[in-house]
Amino acid sequence: MLTDLYIYLLPILAVILGYIISLFLKPGSSSGFKLLLAFSGAYLLAVTVLELLPEVYSSPDTGIGIFILLGLLLQIVLEFLSKGVEHGHLHFRDDSTSFPMLLLISLSLHSLFEGFPLDKDNHLLHGVVVHKIPVAAILSVFLVQSKLSRTKVFLFLAFFALMTPLGSWLKNSVPVIAQYSAYINAVVIGIFLHVSTTILFESSKNHSFNASKLGVIILGVLLAYFI
Repeated sequence: MLTDLYIYLLPILAVILGYIISLFLKPGSSSGFKLLLAFSGAYLLAVTVLELLPEVYSSPDTGIGIFILLGLLLQIVLEFLSKGVEHGHLHFRDDSTSFPMLLLISLSLHSLFEGFPLDKDNHLLHGVVVHKIPVAAILSVFLVQSKLSRTKVFLFLAFFALMTPLGSWLKNSVPVIAQYSAYINAVVIGIFLHVSTTILFESSKNHSFNASKLGVIILGVLLAYFI
């Protein structure tokens, strides 16, 4: 019971922490924030390759590779709608008064899918949480600087925070989802592969690697392997 509560609460706390960080840092220009983003991408990629991939390919189900590709394509579509906030970018106008519904739909679907494999996998849970913190911070900066009311900002962040726990709850509570978990996890793998590799190769200027970024990437991979 405590494990289930931990799974549901940690993604919500990640969004709250991201919001708090956004009040003190400027994610677009903070070097420490960019390093956190690179670390999250490395950790998420390593956990996906080391744990999720072997798990789905150990199942007798066929066509897993097709669903991984579908997940990758799905994430491309979602990022077209969200303008790339999943990997540390946001290009919406911050003076808009209209509610960013496409952004909400895109991020909600992304968060819902990433919640499905989190039933008992703490390593993946930690990867998702570390990834969610900088995403929530960037999103919070955009929402706070926009001309949306505080109520709308709160509702947006609350809805976004609840989607990952909702995905975990659906996986644990709806039998038909558990029945097709290998295929759903394969879609999630495609999503994670696209997001994590994009973070690693786009989070630095001119796609260059400095010593600090290389160090946090290696740290992320090692932690995913040994923990």
